[in-house]
Amino acid sequence: MKHCLIVDDSSVIRKVARRILENFGFAVVEASDGRQALDTCAKGMPEAILLDWNMPVMDGFDFLRALRAMPGGDRPKVVFCTTENDLAHIARAMHAGADEYIMKPFDKEIVEAKFQEVGLI
Repeated sequence: MKHCLIVDDSSVIRKVARRILENFGFAVVEASDGRQALDTCAKGMPEAILLDWNMPVMDGFDFLRALRAMPGGDRPKVVFCTTENDLAHIARAMHAGADEYIMKPFDKEIVEAKFQEVGLI
């Protein structure tokens, strides 16, 4: 079973994403900020990470840079999931190591399509 880490400060978004990903057969772990997510990754690297951009403590961009610098941090497929929709944000996320990008609000079909594109489904 593949593992997915959902990183978002919104419990509602985490709950919706969890339902979608569990239906695709993922074991899901949640974190409410980038610091918690890094601690989770240090204990065991997931295959997939659904990552919010704007969070307290450590935002998604700083998390992604720190993740990619960790041993094994190059392996997870990272899908940014955010309301930030300008090209500069998208380019910055992709340059930092994101594999794909989803806009909020999202649904099952969007998550499925993006996870298929990066080879997770």
